Amino acid sequence: MRDIKNITNRKRSSRLGLLFSRRTPSHNTFRIQEETKPAQRRLRVLLPVLALLLAAYPIISLFVSARNAASSVNTASPPKIKPYTPLDPYKSFQLAADSLPSLYPSGENFLAPLSDGGTITYSLDPVLQERVEKVMESYQVPYGVFVAVEPKTGRILAMVGRSSLDPNWKQQSCFNVYPMASLFKIITAAAALEDKKISADTMFAYRGKLTSVNPKYWNVNPGRRNQEMSLTAAMGKSVNPVFGRLASDVVGRSSIMTSVERFGFNQPILPGTTFPPSKAEPPQNDMELMLMGAGLGREVKISPFHAALMMAAIANDGVMMVPSLAQEIKNGKGETIFTLNPQTARRMVTSETSTQLARMLSTTVSTGTSRKTFHDRRGRPKFASVNIAAKTGTIDGKEPAGHYSWFAAYAPIDDPKIALVALVINQAKWRIKASYVGEQALEAFFK
Repeated sequence: MRDIKNITNRKRSSRLGLLFSRRTPSHNTFRIQEETKPAQRRLRVLLPVLALLLAAYPIISLFVSARNAASSVNTASPPKIKPYTPLDPYKSFQLAADSLPSLYPSGENFLAPLSDGGTITYSLDPVLQERVEKVMESYQVPYGVFVAVEPKTGRILAMVGRSSLDPNWKQQSCFNVYPMASLFKIITAAAALEDKKISADTMFAYRGKLTSVNPKYWNVNPGRRNQEMSLTAAMGKSVNPVFGRLASDVVGRSSIMTSVERFGFNQPILPGTTFPPSKAEPPQNDMELMLMGAGLGREVKISPFHAALMMAAIANDGVMMVPSLAQEIKNGKGETIFTLNPQTARRMVTSETSTQLARMLSTTVSTGTSRKTFHDRRGRPKFASVNIAAKTGTIDGKEPAGHYSWFAAYAPIDDPKIALVALVINQAKWRIKASYVGEQALEAFFK
């Protein structure tokens, strides 16, 4: 009986133990449950963060790459620029012309920096340069160009381009080509003088008005009374019929094209540079030859830069010097790679021809087309002590459209110090003539 009772008590004790174990866990069970809850909380936080990082990975990697690239750029050494080597006169001119946009005043000179750390010291005369710029600015010229040269050395004294309509036009304005107008009369006269067919005092018969533009009215009638004028007076007054007939009846097509070539047309005026050449197409018939000789050939085009060199050559006994826009150029090492050293470029006319052209051109300011500009209201010359040789020209043009006014000169005639060319392109309302720009420039130079 006791054994059965003991068995019954054991079974009851086992059932009670099993029941108690469900309600009262052991110490190990409690620890496991307490540790699982914080882990789950951490997972709830870490999983979204991890998902966010995975989504943002492309952006983060891009940022890191950019930062690394910037770091590599900052730490990389800058590329070395090879210093300029010695330059010939033509390459130095090209370099100085290309650097003009960087021009700045420094003391009594104009300078420009070079990419290798060097410096260009320009040959420009600051007083002359600034005076012309001020005149063009104050009158708001639609298009204006001015170039001045020292005849005996080729030194460029001034180079100005300005437009109130197109700020970008001025960059190449001195080197672009435009209708030459009556400046071509100088070449017509030079061709006749070189062939020794006329002299500055030769009297020449003609018909028509001085400013006539139609060659059919220019031929004289034998046996009838015609007008007559010396070539010197005709040059000063720019008489179209005289120079039209001179080209046709005296010079001829072959000689005038020879003169054109000698003056540097249809070829680079500065070999090895990018500046466009002046152009003069051969006349196809007698009427075209007459128009060309009178300066009415619209296909005869010249740059103000070339025209200034032409006047400088006439002033220098017919010899054109190699032009120089730089007085000195030093590279980044401080080495002098160019210094202005006067050199002969070409002979345009003989010394005798240049002397006779000077006589013809002297009448432009004394009795000719620029007399009013160079005299005061009482008729007194503004430059009483300076003899000036000059030529004017006017013609309509299309590129840019407007009325073209030319003035070319050099002075003093007996000992030339300056040769200059001014071109002003006016619109419907004229601002100023080129002769006024020339007069202001001479006043600034000789004051």
